Amino acid sequence: MPPQSPVAWANFITGMNPGGHGIFDFIHIDPKTMIPYLSTSITKPSTNTIQLGKWVIPLSGGEVLLLRKGKAFWEILEDKGIPTTVFRIPSNFPPVKTKGRSLSGMGTPDIVGSYGTFSFFTENPDTEKKDISGGKIYKVEEKDNKVEGKLIGPPNSFLKDSPSSSVDFTVYVDPENPVAKVVVGNDEIILKQGEWSNWVRLEFNLIPYLQNVRGICKFYLKEIRPNFKLYVSPVNIDPSDPAMPISTPEGYSEDLCEKFGFFYTQGMPEDTKALSNGMFNDGEYLDQSGFVLKERKNMFDYELSRFNSGLLFYYFGTTDLDSHMFWRTMDNKHPAYDAENGTKYSRVIEKDYIEMDRVLGKAIKKIDKNTTLVVMSDHGFAPYYRSFQINSWLLKNGYIALSDESSGKSGEFFANVDWSKTRAYSLGFNGLYINRKDREENGIVEEGPEKDALLDEISKKLLEVRDPKNGERVISSVYKASEIYRGPYLKNAPDLLIGYARGYRTAWEAALGAIPENLFRDNTEKWSGDHCMDAKVVPGIILSNKKIKLKDPALFDLAPTILAEFNIPRLKEMVGRPIF
Repeated sequence: MPPQSPVAWANFITGMNPGGHGIFDFIHIDPKTMIPYLSTSITKPSTNTIQLGKWVIPLSGGEVLLLRKGKAFWEILEDKGIPTTVFRIPSNFPPVKTKGRSLSGMGTPDIVGSYGTFSFFTENPDTEKKDISGGKIYKVEEKDNKVEGKLIGPPNSFLKDSPSSSVDFTVYVDPENPVAKVVVGNDEIILKQGEWSNWVRLEFNLIPYLQNVRGICKFYLKEIRPNFKLYVSPVNIDPSDPAMPISTPEGYSEDLCEKFGFFYTQGMPEDTKALSNGMFNDGEYLDQSGFVLKERKNMFDYELSRFNSGLLFYYFGTTDLDSHMFWRTMDNKHPAYDAENGTKYSRVIEKDYIEMDRVLGKAIKKIDKNTTLVVMSDHGFAPYYRSFQINSWLLKNGYIALSDESSGKSGEFFANVDWSKTRAYSLGFNGLYINRKDREENGIVEEGPEKDALLDEISKKLLEVRDPKNGERVISSVYKASEIYRGPYLKNAPDLLIGYARGYRTAWEAALGAIPENLFRDNTEKWSGDHCMDAKVVPGIILSNKKIKLKDPALFDLAPTILAEFNIPRLKEMVGRPIF
């Protein structure tokens, strides 16, 4: 627990549980400021600068830090002289420094530092969602068959207040035919309506002639008439000239780019937000997801062809993201089920697994009898029918207090919470924290009997919560971190881990500390399958060409297993055991 990707992959990588590696959720909170932050990495700018006119010149470099603790299993293999290739493993940005080949995966940002921010240019933004996550909508106007826009790049830290850098582009629209020319920098791209561009390289100038940052993007001309609509992918880090560390050795991404051309470097490149927010329809999303899978398969073939000793780890994420987005098409009980799309797209997930079987077949054909093959997932999947507002529940049950009680609610990041009277709060997708005197800046609950009694009380009440719509139990298990975790970072963990029953999950806004008035709502979004539930509800899979002897193997058992295959003892801090 919890069955969240950053946590699960950190378990796999280190052979430890969250108490040992310090990753507990997608989202953590700073107990001194009560400000949430992404759990896997942090960027620290240079603090040693001088100002020359309008320019701010750093005298030392900033850095990007991986927040996962513990030693990765491939570091241990390398110490013993064993060659490794670790391709896009999640929870490894920036990649740990090794001599082996590695490319970072989930957690790798786009060029602006987000998990992926697309741009959508339209003449009628009022017809689109104005306030969206994962993208920006820009109003444009077609004049004399010409549309102009800007693509936003990274903050320019060389200027005071670090304004965003940008690149201009122009679209020339054919007055008669559904075709246009996109001009950006020195590139000219001819696109028909409904057509994608190849990768386009962008150059964001920070200091003219001296300092720039390069990124890559794709253009999709969704519509020319009656309303101009242009989608631009998140600007990815350029693998041929990365602005942030994405591979080891540093030249590995450049070598891949030389062989395959530009490719997605963003951690989760399938643009689920564009589908969720209506910029893509289902077919357009599958086209874009297909580009990602094609790149992955081509690179897999390449890495498999040159694998002859040591370890090769290769990650495919298509089954994960498509299961999130297309569960609704194969489940007529889902609030987001649509009969028409259900007929057309009901086999999307099934086809993904068929395609992965083909990939697996290539691996089986390649290896010899002395090679161990393991196929594994970090979690399973379940329908996501209903959202539960856990912070609203905590408010209604007297555990959260508001500064302005008359409103009866709070915006994100606990904006209206009175910490001097709040005993418990929830942040992230499975975590519940006690507002402790020994941890939170304004904590009020004493460590010891007071905290223990409060944990027991909240746990009991949560297990009694029923959905008024159908009478079903919402939470199937509640786990105390002190009972399931061990290690030096236990003190930072949520005090309780909430195991949601099948079909239920924390609401998106609750994960960021919002407190709306209602406790429940139907999930009518296209993000319709999920796994942030009770681990018992969404077990992962493991398959191997060797007999698995360990009963109920866990993810943290796999690092010791890999070491054992090379006759290397596990580290003393590892909690896992070999499975063979």
